Amino acid sequence: MKVAVLGASGRAGSEIVKELAGRGHEVLAIARNADAIPVADGITAVQGDASDAGALAQLLKGQDAVISALKFDVSPATLLSALKQAGVGRLLVTGGAASLKDDQDRRLIDTDAMPESWKPIAQAGIDFFYELREDKDIDWVFFSPAFNFIVGPRTGKFRLGAEHLIRDDAGESKISFADYAIAMADELESHAHSRERFTIGY
Repeated sequence: MKVAVLGASGRAGSEIVKELAGRGHEVLAIARNADAIPVADGITAVQGDASDAGALAQLLKGQDAVISALKFDVSPATLLSALKQAGVGRLLVTGGAASLKDDQDRRLIDTDAMPESWKPIAQAGIDFFYELREDKDIDWVFFSPAFNFIVGPRTGKFRLGAEHLIRDDAGESKISFADYAIAMADELESHAHSRERFTIGY
């Protein structure tokens, strides 16, 4: 597939770019700093600003899907507008964990597990997800990582879920960027989810 990755120089974005290229996809890697994008066969690095819907649309034309690994300072409306202008019908979003539920059906942001200093960023992710759910035209998915999104090995061993946080036997919720990228690429290829959220953890 031809896949554009936004935020391609970040920790999640760079792993997604490498995973996709390793599987033979044609990756258009877009970031504000193109020099920080991974270099490999199948990767075309481009400088771009995702906050400009019109300019972004020009970059996205001809792509089969878009994967966003951006921070939540770019609104869903801007991204969705860019996709619609470009004629791209599919968006996969690297989401946040704050709206996931614990074993008592409480959102993480509403529990003591969420540090106060994290809440403004976490709320931005929740707002993004809730706004995305209102769109009826783009085939989107919001892929929430585990509570702890970490640098770690590519193991290929993880579990997927829907609305509830996934914890390991020790009670920890975590996933490496590399394993998250595997699952994101799997979702791109399998198209197992449509206009919904899912999550991952060990």
